Amino acid sequence: MAAISAQSRGIERIARLCLSTTSDALSLRVAVLAEIRPVVGFDAHAWLLTDPETEVGSAPLADVPCLPELPRLVRLKYLTPINRWTRIETPVALLRESTGGQLERSLIWRDMLSQFGVTDVASLVFRCRYGCWGFLDLWRSGGGTSFTDEDAAFLSAIAKPVTEALRRCQASTFSLAAEATVRVGPVVLMLSSDLDVRAQTAETNEYLRLLVPPGSGRQPIPAGAYNVAAQLLSIEAGVDEHLPVARVHLSGGVWLTLRAARIATMLPSGEQDVAVTIEASTPVERMTLFGRACGLSVRELELFEHLVGGSDTRGIAQQMFVSENTVQDHLKSIFTKTGTSNRRTLLARTVGR
Repeated sequence: MAAISAQSRGIERIARLCLSTTSDALSLRVAVLAEIRPVVGFDAHAWLLTDPETEVGSAPLADVPCLPELPRLVRLKYLTPINRWTRIETPVALLRESTGGQLERSLIWRDMLSQFGVTDVASLVFRCRYGCWGFLDLWRSGGGTSFTDEDAAFLSAIAKPVTEALRRCQASTFSLAAEATVRVGPVVLMLSSDLDVRAQTAETNEYLRLLVPPGSGRQPIPAGAYNVAAQLLSIEAGVDEHLPVARVHLSGGVWLTLRAARIATMLPSGEQDVAVTIEASTPVERMTLFGRACGLSVRELELFEHLVGGSDTRGIAQQMFVSENTVQDHLKSIFTKTGTSNRRTLLARTVGR
């Protein structure tokens, strides 16, 4: 009974935290982890935000013993079908349960996690009808300890409020004043098939410092680049079909789009280097992300797209085969959901200026 009461109190605290949060996604994750730990103990964690459409990870919050081997960890995570966040149909999946106790069936466990004594992994996916907003892996190690059904029930109970809070955090970034970016030239990172950094343009380092601020005196970690490149590898391996693209919040109201592609050379396709480009998200890329983050319906997104394209009320009505009054009703709903009061403010937030 005491354990049940502790879980109930933990669920209530996290629900209140998520409802009242006005913080950024990083602060929210730190606070939620602090509430999870006393109820569901864990020895290491990795929590990534994801692009809601492509489900490719970015903005990691991690404390794992294999951090020096991060490229290998990311590559194996994307190439492992078992309990891959894009395949999990329930909010929570436990590795020991999914493998029937045969952990070696998991590629990432067999090739890496086993070396660090990991005995089980609880994978939690933050997904709603508007997209996938992140995933969290909790590791347990030592003494054969596994996650229990009660642990899974607790994590499942907090999935919905945390998902909604993450979505709202992403939406809130669009209301921030856009800050000047450091870009003065092309931003490109070259990686090997093992995700080792081959080369990069001069401006890349500054962007990486803003995306994942490193510790004092350390070089920035290209975590976002690792993720989109690993997604490309997973496509080639037939593990997942999502595009190797991720939109990532930089700072202020600035969003970046990362893309990965092979560099065509005389080498076999699997040995060619991977180029990751980093550029400001286009108005259309911002629009679809903003619309999902604000919870717009399919019809509202369609109207939103026409509005961003420059159409007026009459033009939108004609293109959507509805009355002008219906267009105005949809606009009122969009204003309410996005926290704006007029088209000018809405479009300014959408395009970032």
